[in-house]
Amino acid sequence: MTVRIAPARVADAEQLADLHLDVWEEAYADLMPAAVFTERRARRDERVASWSGIIANGSSDNLLAWSPGGRLVGFSSTGAGRDPHDGLPPLELMALYVRASSYGTGVGHALLQAALGDSPAYLWVLDGNVRAIGFYERHGFAFDGATKPEDVGLERRMVRGPTVG
Repeated sequence: MTVRIAPARVADAEQLADLHLDVWEEAYADLMPAAVFTERRARRDERVASWSGIIANGSSDNLLAWSPGGRLVGFSSTGAGRDPHDGLPPLELMALYVRASSYGTGVGHALLQAALGDSPAYLWVLDGNVRAIGFYERHGFAFDGATKPEDVGLERRMVRGPTVG
């Protein structure tokens, strides 16, 4: 699928928040209890406001993928690494999500290339998210052994490229 990738604008915050809610349910339906998704949807207005603030203050680089018909089908967020661990690449892929209807169409690859190119980077992935893990492995990421417990499950760190330090 040919998509148009563009930086997120504050005017996109509502569509981005709705996409984020949808793709979480699609990606994690078998990994999290339904109550997690219900709670997230109940706080939709907070999520719209949060995305508006994130985009406005530029705390991360957020790219949106639009289908030829103008539907928002994916997004990525990158920025300076938030992990204090020395030796990691300085760039973190904080999020990359694509609608299930666009799986296997190249949208995820296009977003990853636009967001990172071939730069060294790291990310956190939810343990058991087989589709995402395979995608990242095909793009040169590998587990480095670090884990962290989150409210929604265990996250595992993947790194691509040389480490620093």
